Amino acid sequence: MSSPTPLQPAMLLGSPSYPNAIAWSDENLIAVASGHIVTILKPELPNGPRGVIKVSASDPLPIGLVERKDLLSGCLLSTCLYRDDKPGVRSISWSPVGMAPNSGCLIAVCTTEGHVKIYRPPFCDFCAEWIEVVDITEMLYGYLQCTEFQDNGIPSSEFSKVPKPNRKSLKEMPGNSNLSLISAGEYASRSAMMCSLVISWSPLLHVASELYPAPDTCSSISLLAVGGKSGKVSLWRFCSPDCYTIEDNKVPTAVEFVEMLQAHNSWVTTLSWLFLDFDASNPQILLATGSSDGSVKVWLGDNDKLLKSSGTNQSPFVLLEVINGNAVPISVLSVTAHVQYPSKMLLAIGKGSGSFEIWLCDIHSREFDKLGSYAVHDYVVTGLAWAFGGRFLYSCSQDNVVHSWILRERHLDEVTIVSDMPRANNATSITRDAFDSCYGAAVSPGNLVIATVHCFDVEKLNRMYEGRILRAAIEFFWIGGLQVDVLLKSPHSFSIEGHFSFPEKELTYWGANILWSLNHFQHVDKSLVLWDIIAALLAFKDSKSKYVEDLLIKWLSLSFLRSHKDLPTEKVLSCVSSSFSNIPSRLLHLLNIICRRVMLLELDADQISRINSKVQNLEGKCPATEKQIAKWVEILLNSERELRERLVGFSLLNFQSRTPFPETSISQSGRWHPVGLAQMEQWIALEQDHVRDRLKFIASEVNHDKRFTPSKCLATEQCSFCSAPVPFESPEFGFCQAENCSGGDSKCHRLLRCAVSMQVCPITPLWFCVCCRRSAFRLTPEPLLRMSSFQVDLDSSTKSSSEAVSSKPLCSFCGILLQRQQPDFLLSPMPV
Repeated sequence: MSSPTPLQPAMLLGSPSYPNAIAWSDENLIAVASGHIVTILKPELPNGPRGVIKVSASDPLPIGLVERKDLLSGCLLSTCLYRDDKPGVRSISWSPVGMAPNSGCLIAVCTTEGHVKIYRPPFCDFCAEWIEVVDITEMLYGYLQCTEFQDNGIPSSEFSKVPKPNRKSLKEMPGNSNLSLISAGEYASRSAMMCSLVISWSPLLHVASELYPAPDTCSSISLLAVGGKSGKVSLWRFCSPDCYTIEDNKVPTAVEFVEMLQAHNSWVTTLSWLFLDFDASNPQILLATGSSDGSVKVWLGDNDKLLKSSGTNQSPFVLLEVINGNAVPISVLSVTAHVQYPSKMLLAIGKGSGSFEIWLCDIHSREFDKLGSYAVHDYVVTGLAWAFGGRFLYSCSQDNVVHSWILRERHLDEVTIVSDMPRANNATSITRDAFDSCYGAAVSPGNLVIATVHCFDVEKLNRMYEGRILRAAIEFFWIGGLQVDVLLKSPHSFSIEGHFSFPEKELTYWGANILWSLNHFQHVDKSLVLWDIIAALLAFKDSKSKYVEDLLIKWLSLSFLRSHKDLPTEKVLSCVSSSFSNIPSRLLHLLNIICRRVMLLELDADQISRINSKVQNLEGKCPATEKQIAKWVEILLNSERELRERLVGFSLLNFQSRTPFPETSISQSGRWHPVGLAQMEQWIALEQDHVRDRLKFIASEVNHDKRFTPSKCLATEQCSFCSAPVPFESPEFGFCQAENCSGGDSKCHRLLRCAVSMQVCPITPLWFCVCCRRSAFRLTPEPLLRMSSFQVDLDSSTKSSSEAVSSKPLCSFCGILLQRQQPDFLLSPMPV
């Protein structure tokens, strides 16, 4: 059965009811708030395996007692008349990558009852339902209970000492015996403080030295903002786990209350975060809040105060700007950094009247300029999504009308969404005429795809079939063919042979936007999720033209050689191979992904090795087609050898100056230690003709000083199945030498080797790379991922040798997030 074509619509069994009902995670999963469930799916296989979060009714929290005669007072009338026994999902938000125990994303869910809970993926539970890890509402109740619902600003350090309530203790509270009698106004105030309406995760914030954090200091955090009916925003600090796991399902999630921010005098209806790092020495975090009273406020956060637990009452946020509207409720907000002016923020404000506004903010001067107001929708604006660094905006509304806009200087121009691809799309057909409303838009990590969620008008569906099961659908649009003009400073030419059905200008726009997206991922803090880029390149590659290869050669010329000239393909590839030592690791990761998933997609690891050996033996006598493939095989192998040399050199240098360490602490502390030294030395011996002389010298120095080496690193490795010795023959796998093997073959068991340490992998759940298909049980040292060149010298490694560096579950060769292999019928993210 062939895999389905990309971007087919996804059908949902529940109907969204609130704005921003769809969200795209940094690890390439889509979540949709539809009715009483959150549906989580993969964009490349939207009707395949899914995850689910089911919302059920929660027990009321004991906030006080009122007289029966006060129940019908004005402030409590709505509470008394509330009869909805089927709560739904009001708001969802993804955390950044790295917050879940398996280094994936957490998801926050806010219900119509005003409760907020945090869920993690079931990475080791083998189920479809996501796992609850934190109940923010119960923690908020514990805080307000400590302050007697006065919010007098007790320090978070003092609040952390107070025992927090849990679900069991709340349910076992004996009736109303311990509750005090309060007035109707006090009850309404407490109820408003407990009722949450909207949630939003901030981007990751790092400590000053994120690679070498001080003891007992979290290397990175993310803030969860929760807006409620009281007009206040509660802020919660989530720390990244000390160490990551794919086995332990009971790892606690570290969360701490930060403060209660009095943002508005009415309901907080929408939140949006922005991280500005144009000044590396002073990055800034901003929070935009919108209210039902029509006001929007922009807050500037103090990173130092947000990163550390403070015992003072001083707020980490200062008010930067207040935008007063015309009392029309704010429905959605969307902020982004301007691609041409990194110190400026673009703010899109959607309103309940159907109009939206665009504002430009200069963070340096703190000046806000209104660029325009656009009354293009008949009903409430339910989604605003920026793409391509603020040059493209997508707006949608409950009236089921969607608009796409290009920002030109200081105004927006409406454009038509270009969703065509060069190959036929045999996806599931849907009746767009049956769409009744639209409840949100989300942009893919590579900015080439827009996803929208629509409700069906059941009266227009076939009541015998669709009307019984279909309630909503996710629709995808390609936007890579838009004339965004964000990157090109000089015209680029691409081969358009075989693309007669595609306009030449549109192909040029596609090329420019794909180049922009690839450059977008050169930042080391950006998660490598190239699914949409690779899907687009493969779609063009299917037409059998030189367009894709010309485009990638242009990218290599610009990014690796810093040349804007149109150089011949052979010259670019030869020059790139010789310059790998001066190329950042992130660029090598991008190159390896492109080679494996686009240019060499049909080949597995063994075929790649055979082609390389065959070409070397034939010395130019192989067919032309195989020569073309061999060029990319050579590029891939040279790039991966460069990364392996960096890993080996970094490990050897760290070993030279490190003090003894217990073997049991290697994988338990979340810090990286040099292991597998014996295997690394054997690899250097096998690759004598290819590795650098500097690396050989360092290896010889280590050979003379092994007094601190753990005995396990020097012992001969044994087979995990029969305990026979396993000699080192390849860094990828090994064969045991059992004496009694069937068939007379002395090599019985084929064993995987760890991609990081080159040691034989144990029989336990392993980290797995979905791109290069390698496995690992040791994690990659974070400095390796951030290397700007081949830095194998003692001076560059002194600091990292003196302190334990952090380890990350990222592939050493692809840079993408590692994961535990899941059965095909379970949901797992596919970054490529």
